[in-house]
Amino acid sequence: MNQREYYQEFNIDPRIINLAKKAEEEVKSSFSRIDSIKEQNQLKVIRAMQLERLSDTHFSGTTGYGYNDRGREILDAVYAHAFHSEDALVRHSITCGSHALALCLYGILRPGDELLSITGKPYDTLEEVIGIRGQEGSGSLKEYGVCYTQIELTPQGILDDNAVVKAINGRTKLVFIQRSRGYAWRPALTVSEIERIVTLVKSVKPDVLVMVDNCYGEFVEEREPTEVGVDIMAGSLIKNPGGGIVPSGGYIAGRKDLVEKISYRMTLPGLGREVGATLGQNRLLFQGFFMAPHVVAESLKGAVFTAQLMHSLGFDINPGPFDARCDIIQSIRFGREDAVIAFCQGIQKGSPVDSYVRPEPWDMPGYDSPVIMAAGAFVQGSSIELSADAPIRAPYTAYMQGGLVYEHVKLGVMCAVQELYDKGIISL
Repeated sequence: MNQREYYQEFNIDPRIINLAKKAEEEVKSSFSRIDSIKEQNQLKVIRAMQLERLSDTHFSGTTGYGYNDRGREILDAVYAHAFHSEDALVRHSITCGSHALALCLYGILRPGDELLSITGKPYDTLEEVIGIRGQEGSGSLKEYGVCYTQIELTPQGILDDNAVVKAINGRTKLVFIQRSRGYAWRPALTVSEIERIVTLVKSVKPDVLVMVDNCYGEFVEEREPTEVGVDIMAGSLIKNPGGGIVPSGGYIAGRKDLVEKISYRMTLPGLGREVGATLGQNRLLFQGFFMAPHVVAESLKGAVFTAQLMHSLGFDINPGPFDARCDIIQSIRFGREDAVIAFCQGIQKGSPVDSYVRPEPWDMPGYDSPVIMAAGAFVQGSSIELSADAPIRAPYTAYMQGGLVYEHVKLGVMCAVQELYDKGIISL
């Protein structure tokens, strides 16, 4: 069979195949820019591994306490080199990106300190960590006497400089920046904009710490936040830096003294990073990091294609197909509940795993509204693999991300368009 016949095996209408081919041709110029960034980041990672004299002896794991795990030490150093930071912690035992971020907050902040979020409300799963919502007695930062202040972005989704300058005060210990859009209709922050923000807040209070939630942002640009003055950042290994290979984990990178404090929260004071068996996971963590620049580029190409195709069908999209990309997320606004559900169900139909499963909205732990999640992934919850999720609330926006290979993203989105057509939501 030829390519067109294979697409028809997925029950995709020939008109959708033609629309997809046209969209793909129209965004080829964006693909070349993505490839250039990929090449630079790939060189960066390889050089970091060479400088640390990575060897297959570092792939062996430890058990028990995990003392003197040389592979674990080299892995931390490789991340620190690649992210141009003083130090890093990379552990398969960090359960998710929010866990990594929470370790940073609990490790750095003390009673009486103020946490200042300058990019609006953080991602939903951090709300209970901070104490914005959740039950009493759960051990939120609020219960430990940490104050919280939030500065909203402007209606255009950009930083409100004047409000930030006014908000910083004597108690402000940590300024929090969410790089990615999360569940918000706003642009992700460029590293250049993060650099400007760091300069701004430190001009007001030089000793204030700046922290970045770097989830979905690694290897999307040529630089990382720790290269432009950010004190600490964190992310998930089942997102960008795991390359779709790592089964679980998270990382923290930044100033050496801060990483040390966070390591005491990760395990316990006095032991910190010196314990924690790697249980044979080292090779996957190294190999995933090696693959990450390439996989991120494939994901970005899929997002650009999706933006162009969905825009051609009349949907609002953010970012646009030719806009600068600062995270791997593509937002699509549907305006109606049945449409956003149909899109996610179509993404599931194009998956290699659980393609026969029909996702439905449900009340997920850590979220304040029902959420539908499409993710036929090899690693559960991996958002560097193609996935799409949407909170079931107006204006009914789907957030699509990931894709280990571009061709899978293309197929998944075509299946989603087919689902929209089959349900009478769009016409061709």
